[in-house]
Amino acid sequence: MTARGPRETLRRAVAAIVTAVVVALVLRRMPADRLAALLARADYPAFLAAMLANTAFYVAWDTFVLSRVVSWFHGPVAYRHLLPVRAASYVAGFFNTNAGRGLLALHLARRLGAPVLQSGSTVLFLVFTEYLHLVAWAAAGMLLAREALPAGLPWVPPAVAAVWLALFAYTRLPASADARPRAGALRWLLAPRGWALLRTFRLAPARRYAQVVLLRAPMFFVSLCLHYAAARAFGLDLPFRALLAGLPVVFMVAALPVTVARLGTTQAAWVLFFSAYAPAPAVLAFSLAAHLTFVTTRALVGLAFVPRAGVDLLAPRRA
Repeated sequence: MTARGPRETLRRAVAAIVTAVVVALVLRRMPADRLAALLARADYPAFLAAMLANTAFYVAWDTFVLSRVVSWFHGPVAYRHLLPVRAASYVAGFFNTNAGRGLLALHLARRLGAPVLQSGSTVLFLVFTEYLHLVAWAAAGMLLAREALPAGLPWVPPAVAAVWLALFAYTRLPASADARPRAGALRWLLAPRGWALLRTFRLAPARRYAQVVLLRAPMFFVSLCLHYAAARAFGLDLPFRALLAGLPVVFMVAALPVTVARLGTTQAAWVLFFSAYAPAPAVLAFSLAAHLTFVTTRALVGLAFVPRAGVDLLAPRRA
């Protein structure tokens, strides 16, 4: 076993434990019989129509965003070449979020003939701008639903904005190739090296961040409308303004790679934000159904593209 093996085993064990603990804490306050009854009474044709449309649009538009960002920082790559590996990365991401991102970075490196850390920089840039995009939507929702926000939530957009400004300023400092603190410890700490993982962040002007946020906007808006419709299939009449404020934060929590298949934390966030508008068991039932449907159907779409993605990954590296 490699030195990395025990660490990966430990990480997976911790993720499984965190998942079990969070799920147990959420379910402890929810009567199991009532939860099962709510799941049984749902209008599944209407629910699946909304959620399957959500998955289809998400996969298609996410690949479009990827193609635009890759063209800005590496060179043009046809949409048809990116769709298979973008979809296949959802299969790996079902079990391990970082594995899905690593698979995408590896494919881009082979497709572009670039160092894998440079393509990894672009994948990290996409992850970071995904959070910026969700925070922008959350800020808009908070302006419309201030009265129903959990304590502390209004601080999320300013905090994320501060992190972006710090990162943007840091990557604009003159790069240093010297890894030794010869010119003073503070200056050495503040001067970014020529790290390949910072390449895309160094190249991206402020307008690129804004462009990616705007490019991603249809993804969230369509998902917002379809979740609003799907919730009604479970008998939930959630206010659209409340969904606009809370759903971006739910998605941010879901993107954290701390649990298996992102279970537990996502449901806890749903209950926290929306139990004021509907009984907590009903919110929990819907969140479980919506989350599992999305990650499962997205992975099934990815499975259909795995053979094609495998051919691309095994193809000779481009010059």
